Amino acid sequence: MQPELPSDLIAGADLRREIDVLFVNAPLRDYDERPRVNDFTLPVLGMAYIATYAAAQGFNVGVLDAEAHGLGIEQTARLVNAAAPRWVGFNLLAPTYEISARIAERLDRDIMLMLGGHQAKAMPAEILCDQRMSQCEALVIGEGETRVAALLDDHKRRTELPGVMWLDPIMREPVTGGIGKNGHHLVPDINALPFVDRGYLAQDPHYDNGRLEANMVGARGCPYDCSFCGAAVSANPDITIRTREPHNILNEMDELRGTGVNAFRFVDDLFLGVPRVITTMMTAFTADHVGDWAKWDATGRINVLNRMSDDMLDTLATNGLREVALGVESGNARMLERIDKRITPDMARSVVERLTMRGVNVKGYFILGFPTETRAEIDDTVRLVHDLWDLADNQPGRFRASAFEYRPYPGTPDWGELMKSGKFTAEQLLNYSAVDLTSDGVDESMRERDEFNFSVNIQLSEAPIDYIRRNLVTISRAQFDRKAAA
Repeated sequence: MQPELPSDLIAGADLRREIDVLFVNAPLRDYDERPRVNDFTLPVLGMAYIATYAAAQGFNVGVLDAEAHGLGIEQTARLVNAAAPRWVGFNLLAPTYEISARIAERLDRDIMLMLGGHQAKAMPAEILCDQRMSQCEALVIGEGETRVAALLDDHKRRTELPGVMWLDPIMREPVTGGIGKNGHHLVPDINALPFVDRGYLAQDPHYDNGRLEANMVGARGCPYDCSFCGAAVSANPDITIRTREPHNILNEMDELRGTGVNAFRFVDDLFLGVPRVITTMMTAFTADHVGDWAKWDATGRINVLNRMSDDMLDTLATNGLREVALGVESGNARMLERIDKRITPDMARSVVERLTMRGVNVKGYFILGFPTETRAEIDDTVRLVHDLWDLADNQPGRFRASAFEYRPYPGTPDWGELMKSGKFTAEQLLNYSAVDLTSDGVDESMRERDEFNFSVNIQLSEAPIDYIRRNLVTISRAQFDRKAAA
């Protein structure tokens, strides 16, 4: 007989009464088969926003972050069934869809399913027709706060709600709701939403390098159209791009400061990605003296930061900017043009040098194995990684690299091109499997990224897959050695 799992893994819910909805973040791998080795994963802020809003409407809501707790498929299903919620909600992502579906088919038959996320948006009909998702009463496309609350009130309201889909029980075909003037549900006022209740998050705030750090979202949507990215504007026509007001962000930061938080990570695409947003936010940060008490990290755009004046970069550093995460992706000009990054390798070199000389750290993301990419073009990327390490070596800020194998995501521009070629089926391109980049899975240099190695095991580049993976290992080991020597 299997031991009972502790109910305190369910965050935020009052377990003494019926749970209205339990949101489940599926694990990246089935940890029943192999224990999780990574110590930290980013918190599920999207789920927490929806949970916080639903709780404010009076519902009893819980979040089970199976990835953060290292739970396997059977463990997760047992815990959900024991909790016996009215609804279970899944955030469907391409790499975790199969695991989510395998959990869903193990749930008690009287539990209703609510589905959302990038995969739900990209392939709603296929998901609704998946027998493992037969208990789905609502597939919610896009931002879900107000529509989820309406569904919890009465699932029959789905007929009124735009962007909510289900399978017609008689015709066995997908149906979409939306009656009357209900378009406001698609664009919740992000300045009116309650601040995230961190009680729904398994690892946030958390201590990192001597500071208590919380993750935040400053905006929703992205105006760029990178060919491989699930956040690409062409893949998200339902999203209205908008930014929180500075006072709204600062009020949340101040509230968290009262709990001891003194570091923040802005995980959205726009915080350092649009000149107007940067100028507005830094004016507010300066007036509020944020740099006197806090450090913060953010994602950024190389083309935007490349145009920033030295004075503005100084202001970013003075206001507490600790690290910028940049999607460099490739060191080859042809590949950067192909994926519509709107940058050059020299821009990346300039931005990294200008930031690190001001004591701002930079994390660069790289992808190896883009469609049509050659060995020589992969070599250009590896060379750029080394150039950026060298540029930062004698600066007060440091540069670190994180490299991944290319994988296609439904709904992205790349996905459309691959499907149009006629060479692949959706089933082939969705066949994500975990990749062990070491012979025995025990290489310490892979520990911090082990769960994030996925592949469809199809050679989409001109370079062979083993060439891609050898270079991934080389970069990862070199980065690990650099960190250990620092």
